[in-house]
Amino acid sequence: INEQKEDNRNDNLSISSINTPSIFNFKLVRSFKLLNAFTGHSNIVWSIDYSTFDGDQFIYSGSGDKTVRVWDVDNNKQIQSFGHSSFVLCVKFSLYRYYNHSRNVICSSSYDNIIRFWDINYNQLSQVFNGHTGGVIGIEFSSFNSGRYLCSGSFDKTVRLWDVEISKSLYVFNGHEDIVWCIDMSPLQSNNNNNDNKINDIGVIGGSGYTICSGSFDRIIRIWDIETNKQLIIFKGHEAYVNSVKYGSNELLNTVLSGSYDKSVRLWDIRSGQQIQFFNGHTDRVCAVEYSPFVANNIKVGSSSSVICSGSLDNTIRFWDIRSNKNELYVIEGDKEDNGIFCLKFISLKKKENNNGNTNNDIHNLNLCYGSSQGPIRILEISKN
Repeated sequence: INEQKEDNRNDNLSISSINTPSIFNFKLVRSFKLLNAFTGHSNIVWSIDYSTFDGDQFIYSGSGDKTVRVWDVDNNKQIQSFGHSSFVLCVKFSLYRYYNHSRNVICSSSYDNIIRFWDINYNQLSQVFNGHTGGVIGIEFSSFNSGRYLCSGSFDKTVRLWDVEISKSLYVFNGHEDIVWCIDMSPLQSNNNNNDNKINDIGVIGGSGYTICSGSFDRIIRIWDIETNKQLIIFKGHEAYVNSVKYGSNELLNTVLSGSYDKSVRLWDIRSGQQIQFFNGHTDRVCAVEYSPFVANNIKVGSSSSVICSGSLDNTIRFWDIRSNKNELYVIEGDKEDNGIFCLKFISLKKKENNNGNTNNDIHNLNLCYGSSQGPIRILEISKN
């Protein structure tokens, strides 16, 4: 436990480590222009992640072709590939390994029931989590303790919580009646009394108040309390499989966003346990949902964005104003080769050159990266007026 308390001092690192795009007015968006396309996967790209280290920028991807791939953004090429024995369904960069062990490690989950950790520096497998008795779909690292904890959802209908440092399964959450397809961990919570460290002393993990959200083929979204290992809330309303769930942050901390096979995007209030918004416009199943770095009409929800986005098998990415059930704000049509959007992520890439032709590492552009049904991964540059 003392070792875990030490980890809490690094919590801020988990917030600042990824280049989080700043919020700006959606009306200022002029276009979404293709910046890069990575080709090499021969099947669905189920998941993508992003990190920077040593001044370089990397995209990570997991695919139905059974591979995890590392892409060098600056040089526009694949630099590494790792293999599972079945479909790779999720990939995440491990901030804990980066900050606590100075290693660049990707975590991947697969239909082969296993979660693997790949050391990029040594180009080898460094850690394995066995425990699920079905394929492992979604994985997510904790926002607290610098990402020391990992949650996972599986075909075996369970959610698990793992300790990355000791390679141990801590809890198994039972309750879903079908495949747990998607998962998220609640964002970092601030301690209002900086002189009181009690919040970091409670329980095995020291994550008092933190929760896990899971979406299932049983059409239900469940919220689990990490401290007590119990179910807190259930959200019912989707008419088909739940494909994607995401927690909000800041003033939207008490909301959950979801996308489903029923073609809808929904927003839920954790405090009331009720659906608060319904977005209908996709013509095929919604595979991915995200809180975007945009605001609509220059109006924020507190200090948070008021715009969300969703990717679908209808080959579109759509933007919605969470304060309204009206039609979408904007639609991006995917390339014909994509044949469906399976995952998406907002990233902030450093600008390669300034007006003098020199590299400028201080200027970053907002970008939207997505993975497709047919294998291409595309990075769209968001141009502003």
